[in-house]
Amino acid sequence: RPLPEKWHGLKDVEVRFRQRYLDLISNEEVKGVFRLRCKIINKIKEFLNKRGFLEVETPMMHYVSGGASGKPFKTHHNTFDTDLYLRIAPELYLKKLLVGGYEKIYELNRSFRNEGISLKHNPEFTMLEVYKAYSDYKGMMDLTEELISYVVKEVLGTLQIKYQGKEIDLTPPWLRKSFAKTIGIDSKEDNPEAWKKVLKEKFGLSIEKGISRSSLLNLAEDILEQQQINKPVFFTDYFTEVSPLAKTKKDEPLLTERFELFIGGLELANAYSELNDPIEQAERIRRQQEKNEDKKHKIDEDFITALEYGR
Repeated sequence: RPLPEKWHGLKDVEVRFRQRYLDLISNEEVKGVFRLRCKIINKIKEFLNKRGFLEVETPMMHYVSGGASGKPFKTHHNTFDTDLYLRIAPELYLKKLLVGGYEKIYELNRSFRNEGISLKHNPEFTMLEVYKAYSDYKGMMDLTEELISYVVKEVLGTLQIKYQGKEIDLTPPWLRKSFAKTIGIDSKEDNPEAWKKVLKEKFGLSIEKGISRSSLLNLAEDILEQQQINKPVFFTDYFTEVSPLAKTKKDEPLLTERFELFIGGLELANAYSELNDPIEQAERIRRQQEKNEDKKHKIDEDFITALEYGR
């Protein structure tokens, strides 16, 4: 068949995404994006390998869907006559490896979530998960900042980048802000009605009646995505309500030792001091299960058992 006219390139978005080979033939810029992605992945591995991290692979099909909040794709194993789930995250398997004695590990993993599609969400995607025994969320913030600035400098030769027409300066140190304080919610007041009042007065949000506390906090998080767009920012002090796998702050029981990194209006990373108390972890997962629309959602009891051995 005749190829698209190369002088003007292939412009039809529908054709570009459905027939990616034509897009690559016609648009050199798109080819460059894929080459850039390859360089980025190689530099990520280089950075972690030099620091003694071991690359691992964990199962993509799980008996129990866990490690993140997301709706899984379901499949069926004929030989065992049992339902399985494509992983929404490799987190629980990686933590079991920590229990087994691997102290510094990472996985560039393919994960799947049976949810909506947008410019920020895809049902099939690649993400990096990194674990380091005896570290905490502050140590992981340092590691994240070092990793990203190293990769960008190695691949692009500069820490001044452009994204969506905006200049972004990735020069460390990056900003660190409290989620609770930035939103204006009293971290010692467990009162959703007071939270609603703050969000309405400060950000003009119209909040529906009967909204859950976790949904309310997710709304607040959406506001932060557009803040500090020209400079990376770590937001810390996330509420326990929306952080079931994170350690609670000793002096503020409503908050956890967790951060999310925002660059250019995008959430780029999420990490925390790992909750390693098996009793508290089991209770947190059970509370989350009670709120889950899918009443058949199971708890990964083997993960709780692993924590009992490896605490």
